[in-house]
Amino acid sequence: MATTRAALRSIDDNLDESVGIRDERRVPELSPVASPRDIGRAPLRTFGRVTIELVEPDPEQPRIEFSEDAIQRLAKSIAEKGQLHPIRVRWSDERGKWLIISGERRWRATMAAGLSNIDCYFQNETLGASAILEQQLIENLLREDLKPMEQARGFAGLMELNGWTGKQVADSLHVAPSTVSRALALLDLPADIQERVNNGKLAARAAYEITKLPDASMQRSVANTKTPTTEKVRAAVKQKRGRTAEKKRGFKQTFFAESGIKVLVSSSKTVNYHEVETAIAEALEEVRHYIRNGRNAL
Repeated sequence: MATTRAALRSIDDNLDESVGIRDERRVPELSPVASPRDIGRAPLRTFGRVTIELVEPDPEQPRIEFSEDAIQRLAKSIAEKGQLHPIRVRWSDERGKWLIISGERRWRATMAAGLSNIDCYFQNETLGASAILEQQLIENLLREDLKPMEQARGFAGLMELNGWTGKQVADSLHVAPSTVSRALALLDLPADIQERVNNGKLAARAAYEITKLPDASMQRSVANTKTPTTEKVRAAVKQKRGRTAEKKRGFKQTFFAESGIKVLVSSSKTVNYHEVETAIAEALEEVRHYIRNGRNAL
């Protein structure tokens, strides 16, 4: 009986409350008021810290070269001030590790700084090879970290993965079509000239001018000149092309469709096939514009 009374006394207030009896002297308990700094903030599961040994570079990353001096400078900054920006990673079941989508330079610097953990943004949604390459290209293009040949191979990789034209690559990455066509043209140069572009001995703009020459021997003769600035290369290319102007002036070629329709491409100046592709893609977009507006008949 004593136990029952004690139990009733312990819940007496709740019983009174349940039948409508209130103690006016009681002060209601208020919920804690949020700090102004917490208003509008929400924790995200996609951000966190992971052991650095569980992170490794993506073998398909278009950027393959890094400045050791730049990494050491960044490592010193990270050691003194900490990692200011997380890297972006995705999980690989095959490797059992997090692969870097973007931020490999920061990862290398964090390792060089001797830190055991690294801050990451975890990409939990599954990404296809094309989407991963797009993100890596965008990251490096925005930071202007890619070397010209790395950029060109990245563009070509997207075209191969998706069956895209150069213009579709440009639209996807939000860059000018001419940026893509000029970069792709570098892939047609001989390997030794590409290496000169890669190591900075030949500017990408100068190398693009060289692509306008018809054969490798002429291209090498211009590329291997002393201090091949863009202005000097442009003048040399113009001079060499002038010598063959009588043999071939401008560009003119007819493409045949299976339906029997002919598509004629002509230019008053010599162009390469990457530029032809860009021009055809732009013309195709205009044709589609007519179709969308009901102009089906010529």
